[in-house]
Amino acid sequence: MPTPQQMLAAYIEAPGGVENIKVGYLPVPQPQGREVLVRMEASEVNHVDLFVRSGAFPTAMSFPFIIGRDLVGSVVAVGSAVEEFSVGDRVWSNSLGHDGRQGSFAEYVIAPVDRAYPLPDGIDPATVAPVLHAAGTAHIGLVREAHLQPGETVVVPSASGAVGAAIVQLAAAMGAYVIAGASTGDEHWVRKCGADVVIDKHGDFFAQVKNYAPRGVDVMWDPNGGDDYEHMVPLLARGARVIVMAGMQSSPRVPIGQLYTRDASVRGFAISNAPDADLAAAATTINHLLATDRLKARVGATFHLAEAAEAHRVLEAGEVHGRLLILP
Repeated sequence: MPTPQQMLAAYIEAPGGVENIKVGYLPVPQPQGREVLVRMEASEVNHVDLFVRSGAFPTAMSFPFIIGRDLVGSVVAVGSAVEEFSVGDRVWSNSLGHDGRQGSFAEYVIAPVDRAYPLPDGIDPATVAPVLHAAGTAHIGLVREAHLQPGETVVVPSASGAVGAAIVQLAAAMGAYVIAGASTGDEHWVRKCGADVVIDKHGDFFAQVKNYAPRGVDVMWDPNGGDDYEHMVPLLARGARVIVMAGMQSSPRVPIGQLYTRDASVRGFAISNAPDADLAAAATTINHLLATDRLKARVGATFHLAEAAEAHRVLEAGEVHGRLLILP
């Protein structure tokens, strides 16, 4: 089918609140050089999408700016310097809508070749999109920042959400011993993700962690931005790593003496800053886990492009338990 000249898209003309999101028709972009044009089949809403749209996470953008980050779809056109993909190839990306790149909330989306990855055969786009951002985050945190080794102990105090579940799934696949916190009703899901031990996150969590990890914790990662370092740090083993990628407004007290005498470190990162090589390494692992049916997410609600503002509002208000899937 020929590509149309106009496409439906969700976009903003200036950073701000949900009310700034507009849905309308924009020209279909043309791929240049090392770009591909992808017909969007599925996307999702992430918290970082809210930060970019509101201006809380400043980044280069040209207006009208199409919102959205994750993409699953089919290539419909390629730039003049593209050799890696052909028209009809199924691809995905999890790093759009940032640093000058337009986003994924459109019927047709431009993706740089170096940030597009082949989709394994036979996988439903609606099951792929909800895991992409979280799994990429988990991989970079566990591999690049934590240098996780088989047999090490990983503690995830908040493992019920998308990133927490992805951390559990990837850490388990890497051979770690995983202790996870979950709310009542989420225990089965977190255990299904591969946690060796699941503890009520609202109980005496850290005291129980000490019982299950008497020799200390190698990696501590609370994806919800938990800042209880006074209880975390005493549990760390020598050389432990605390990973931080949330809690933008947090200013916790850190017991420095107990941290440095353990040769421990606190390492922060934002996946939006990840270079192509880190994203490509994560993509290789993500594709392997997708192909072997070992990477999943829970979808709480499904929206369409025309409902983009409502999807952002729902996520901002915390009204849905699970990922928010976006379909064209």
